[in-house]
Amino acid sequence: MMIVDEQKCIGCGECVLACSLGVIKIRSRKARVGQGCSFCGACKRVCPQEAVDFPAEVPEGSVPCEACPVGCRIKEGFLGACQRYRNQEGSLVRVVPLHGFEEVAQVVGEDISEEIRKPLVTGIGAGTTYPDCRPAPHILHGKVQGVDVVTVVTEAPLSYSSVLVKVDTDLPVGQEGARVKVGKKVVGHVTTEQYGSKMLSIGGVNLLTGPDGMVVARTMCEIANRRAVKLQVEGGARLEIRVGFPPVVNGQESSRMRVGCGSATMGLFAPLFKEAADEVIVLDSHLTSLMSEHAAGRFVGVKPTGVKLRFKQSTPGRYFGDHGSGWGGTSIVHPREVIKELDMKVAWPGMRILVTETTGEKAVMFQVNARGQLEEVELTALARDVVEAVASSCEPSRVSALYMGGAGGSARAGVSRYPIKLTQAVHARKANLTVGGAPTFVLPGGGISFMVDVERVKQGAFYWTPTPATICPIEYTMLLSDYQKIGGHVEAMKPFEVKMR
Repeated sequence: MMIVDEQKCIGCGECVLACSLGVIKIRSRKARVGQGCSFCGACKRVCPQEAVDFPAEVPEGSVPCEACPVGCRIKEGFLGACQRYRNQEGSLVRVVPLHGFEEVAQVVGEDISEEIRKPLVTGIGAGTTYPDCRPAPHILHGKVQGVDVVTVVTEAPLSYSSVLVKVDTDLPVGQEGARVKVGKKVVGHVTTEQYGSKMLSIGGVNLLTGPDGMVVARTMCEIANRRAVKLQVEGGARLEIRVGFPPVVNGQESSRMRVGCGSATMGLFAPLFKEAADEVIVLDSHLTSLMSEHAAGRFVGVKPTGVKLRFKQSTPGRYFGDHGSGWGGTSIVHPREVIKELDMKVAWPGMRILVTETTGEKAVMFQVNARGQLEEVELTALARDVVEAVASSCEPSRVSALYMGGAGGSARAGVSRYPIKLTQAVHARKANLTVGGAPTFVLPGGGISFMVDVERVKQGAFYWTPTPATICPIEYTMLLSDYQKIGGHVEAMKPFEVKMR
């Protein structure tokens, strides 16, 4: 089990919180590690006193787990840190057996039936009936594959609406939570990153009903309709975004989306990296990787090089980066700065170190001289080839967006006399909600909150009104029998063929 230095331990309990197996307890104000310890090292990483360390020798009978970068050593009869693998008589076995679809089909539930997958008509150009207790502007019925189907359409004003914008760029745009502005008006905030892409939330009911609501609604519509918008992140970057086009950050166009994080890049290209250099560092703001320590590097037979990085280690060969305008979105402007030290007891003169990014846009090679210093040398042909392999595996950077709306309000009255039954039908997949004919994802739980890829909706289909709210073309399609069951306005139905003439 992990070793605790009782002279240093202050009993703060950080290790207890970090231990996924719950084998650490605090007794007499000291951490005590139990028998189930898998040597994942989480307690060592979080200990503010540096009181925890690995034992000098691996316990006899423990089995190394290679299912992830953590590298647990699992003792007989116990679980690894993720609780998926158990050491059973000297072999690691997956605790939960492989599942067939039949075993999860009931949980997954039924899919939307083919007859109602597409609406008879879209909500684009439908108009709106107001107040909502009047039947929706168009309630059409027709036959699909010989089955009676109804589509109810409206252009619904939605105050519960927002746009989630994904900006593919390694460049920093601002801190999470930072406000996003159009001019001096606050229209949203920075949320998080999704595999390196920066995520912005624009709009939402609280901003729509705030002092800048009109600008918020207009901005949401501009983005959803795939028009160019200029944004400023408070304390961060100037952004020029347009859905479907590369983002421009502080006047610099991001042309290439990274192939993955630094660790993923190592996992993808380790065999090629090994041929190109003795050591490879992939700089990345999320996870910077070091080939000789990384599991992929060890797998392809790379030997230790004595290179130590300045970033904090997550797991072997994987280091948490930082954020800045340098290489890989880090603060590293000059790549040799990422190397904290070089242990010449392990390294050797002539050793080559390749440093690159997850986009392959920049690369440099160093060679260790007899005094243990780094000298920049020209990239070898093999190094150029592997950097080009990284670059050619990247997708173009672009801006994309999801429109998110809540249709669980009064607009339901135009569809049914019993709004709760419409909500239940949507969640039961008996009524299919589409936007401009595009499929939606309906969030679980109460109400009818949905999201749709704006690039699957005809350009210009979104509007805004100075209530303020955005206006979204919505369709509900269901079997006629189900429409009758939910109390639909059958008296307002018109044949699809007649209406379209």
